[in-house]
Amino acid sequence: MATVPDWGEKTSGSEVAERFQGSIRGRNVLITGVSPNSLGESTAAAIARHEPNSLVLASRTKAKLDEVANSITQYAPRVRVHCIELDLSSQASVRKAAVQIASTVDHLDVLINNAAVVTSERKETAEGIELQFGTNHIGHHLLTSLLMPLIIAGANQPREPSMARIVNVTSQGYRLSPIRFHDYNFQGSEVPPEEQPAEWIPAHMKPDPASGKPYYVFTAYGQSKTANILHTVSLNKKYGGEGIRAFAVHPGSIWTDLSRNLAPDDLKIIEGTSTFWKNQDQGVATTLVAAFDPKLAGVTDRVYLSDCQLEDVVDHAKDPALAERLWLLSEQLTAGDGQYS
Repeated sequence: MATVPDWGEKTSGSEVAERFQGSIRGRNVLITGVSPNSLGESTAAAIARHEPNSLVLASRTKAKLDEVANSITQYAPRVRVHCIELDLSSQASVRKAAVQIASTVDHLDVLINNAAVVTSERKETAEGIELQFGTNHIGHHLLTSLLMPLIIAGANQPREPSMARIVNVTSQGYRLSPIRFHDYNFQGSEVPPEEQPAEWIPAHMKPDPASGKPYYVFTAYGQSKTANILHTVSLNKKYGGEGIRAFAVHPGSIWTDLSRNLAPDDLKIIEGTSTFWKNQDQGVATTLVAAFDPKLAGVTDRVYLSDCQLEDVVDHAKDPALAERLWLLSEQLTAGDGQYS
């Protein structure tokens, strides 16, 4: 259980940051996916108001990063804000960004892997990986691996409470699909029953290679969000002994620019998925609980939070064997060297 058991879907990020300001003060925090009017910006704003040492903001567009950074300096002039260009759909960009980050801070207390993409049209990363899997998971897997020396250094800082955290922003949409190890790239290969979309999903909302539809946006998105949770499982197994805790969070239903690449029919599906739509501040509350609640340091049996509380997940998102299989695939797809290069 988190520190405040009655926090829920209406809790604001500002409230969470205020409660845990002692955990924020003096920390180095990196946030991916930061642009104006985004969850990344709202996360950064809530943290900045409580005197972190450094905020490292990473995203694709420098002008947008600068706009957010300039805004932060207006109300938090003492916070060091660093802007790093990062395109998670290009492993060369990820490697370049990791080098820049390592030259900017000597340790990281909190890494918030917030960036994501969703698209109705099948696209690929620079390496030829399906875009949602390649950006939402593979890009963050590589970035996290490259930054692990900085995160371990954060865990070794002589401060209490120890706050070395990795937060992977996932989605309740993970339920839509397990990892399709036999066809993660959506090229029409046959997949076994355990890798198929959930049975309760209507047939027209699933890939159907036989009818010429090997790709479906929400199956691909679901796979990438399952990957975020399994990545979290693996991080805890591999680095828990270093004093690092990782959590995956579902921020809730929030209208953001994330849906800009959805076709009208797919956008209508999204519109019908929730009875409560959070504002931006409410949408970052769970992320901030995962990042800064000191009570979570002792949690080892669950990795997923929703509406500011720990929750269980379905089997395909917590099986240690699947997590290890995904880790090995991710290492293969990123060359697996784990070095700044």
